[in-house]
Amino acid sequence: MATAGKVIKCKAAVAWEAGKPLSIEEVEVAPPQAMEVRVKILFTSLCHTDVYFWEAKGQTPVFPRIFGHEAGGIIESVGEGVTDVAPGDHVLPVFTGECKECAHCRSAESNMCDLLRINTDRGVMIGDGKSRFSINGKPIYHFVGTSTFSEYTVMHVGCVAKINPEAPLDKVCVLSCGISTGLGASINVAKPPKGSTVAIFGLGAVGLAAAEGARIAGASRIIGVDLNPNRFEEARKFGCTEFLNPKDHKKPVQEVLAEMTNGGVDRSVECTGNISAMIQAFECVHDGWGVAVLVGVPHKDAEFKTHPMNFLNERTLKGTFFGNFKPRTDLPNVVELYMKKELEVEKFITHSVPFAEINKAFDLMAKGEGIRCIIRMES
Repeated sequence: MATAGKVIKCKAAVAWEAGKPLSIEEVEVAPPQAMEVRVKILFTSLCHTDVYFWEAKGQTPVFPRIFGHEAGGIIESVGEGVTDVAPGDHVLPVFTGECKECAHCRSAESNMCDLLRINTDRGVMIGDGKSRFSINGKPIYHFVGTSTFSEYTVMHVGCVAKINPEAPLDKVCVLSCGISTGLGASINVAKPPKGSTVAIFGLGAVGLAAAEGARIAGASRIIGVDLNPNRFEEARKFGCTEFLNPKDHKKPVQEVLAEMTNGGVDRSVECTGNISAMIQAFECVHDGWGVAVLVGVPHKDAEFKTHPMNFLNERTLKGTFFGNFKPRTDLPNVVELYMKKELEVEKFITHSVPFAEINKAFDLMAKGEGIRCIIRMES
């Protein structure tokens, strides 16, 4: 492409300080260096993680910054040493990477790449410790190696998954974070047997994706647990067959679930990050064979407390990161599930706004409206 090797001037939504509306600015995007790619972002969506670090209430504040990590785009140019992708390839950026060389990447059991695993504090590229974004010569920092709230962004090649060019980017862009996390927690980690009973704690985007995964796996009862009854009707579309609002019961949730399911559910997937919900999700699974999977990220000081007999009675507790998907190896296959109509993505997408109105997506999330809002980069 004619822009290869040159600085590109484009629009980006810059967060100048914590919690303040994003500002559309002209930024300069430097060419990709060794093992990096520059991507033209066509569609991006807002994930709760962006909001969490934009608010910066409990983390190291890194500003000015370009947020965004759930997206779809096309490779514009590649840096030295890049052979896996080429200009014109359709890709999904991913907040965690796969170098394909470290012990984790070589292990069939792990997706937690030593080199490229998520780092929320780092605002620069790992190659040279510099940002590829600037305004008037001053650096604007990256976010989780992706920064997709920009018309062009630079990423390490290990953080992009090359996908089927026939796949509509305005739909499959949501597979690059939350949906795959929930889906994988069910199908890769919980692995509910056909006809089994599954409890899903938290019916946000990730929890609904976990329910969808349980549905695909053939679970016969999928019980959604949430404090917000407004979510129950929507959750039926994702396979939920029953609902439980902890506020409606005097007994602990795990006891209510045990009564509903003759001793406990076969599998549970916890998608809230609330430590009480995590303990309930473990204690509600059936002895002998029950498996609980933790997905939500807890408060840094939270402690998980349960009686050791719960383990000795043959209950299993597992954790997962990004649904145990290896980004470059597995995401193309998740996209194919959508292309074969085995996975429905459209029902996760409830809103769409042009890039100029990106702050509307933040407003929708603050109000708890909808599931995913697509941000269209080209008006």
